[in-house]
Amino acid sequence: MSNKMDGFGDNFDDTEVDPAAEFLAREQDQLAGLEDELKPAVTPVVNENGVPEEQEFNTDTLVEELAPSPSPIKQVREEPEKIKKWREEQKMSLEEKDKNEEKKKEEWRNAAKKELDEWYRHHEELIAKTKAANRNAEKQFVAEAGAIEPGTEWERIAKLCDFNPKSTRTSKDVSRMRSIILQLKQNPPTAKQG
Repeated sequence: MSNKMDGFGDNFDDTEVDPAAEFLAREQDQLAGLEDELKPAVTPVVNENGVPEEQEFNTDTLVEELAPSPSPIKQVREEPEKIKKWREEQKMSLEEKDKNEEKKKEEWRNAAKKELDEWYRHHEELIAKTKAANRNAEKQFVAEAGAIEPGTEWERIAKLCDFNPKSTRTSKDVSRMRSIILQLKQNPPTAKQG
């Protein structure tokens, strides 16, 4: 049976060296000594009869034993005088900027309030003028409504239309209607008598 399998080139009997396993074995060999160094040296406590007693493992003492002793070289580093002076100046500068900002905000609020008041006043004046113009136009229309003469209808319609060529985006294009009304005003259609 081994003869049949040899043809495929799978030699499971030959042991190849796995690179990952080799790396792990090498690392374990190198780190093997560290475990002994890190384990706390527990000194057995012997009771009065000379029999060793079991001790509880305390991690706090282990940390204290493994922690390096504080070095006398560590000192609290004081800031240089220039940096202290700069910090004080910076603090004063920021406080002054904050005060100026508050003043400017108040000025802007007052200016905005004045502008709004002015806008409302102007808007109310415009509405009052428009109302007065509409009332005058209505009085004139009512006064002229009684005197209807035949053949003057298109002239009256033309008076009601605004022929100002100004166009705004909000209004519809009425140029064609305007031209038709002007044509009818100039050449009114004749009434057929039958």
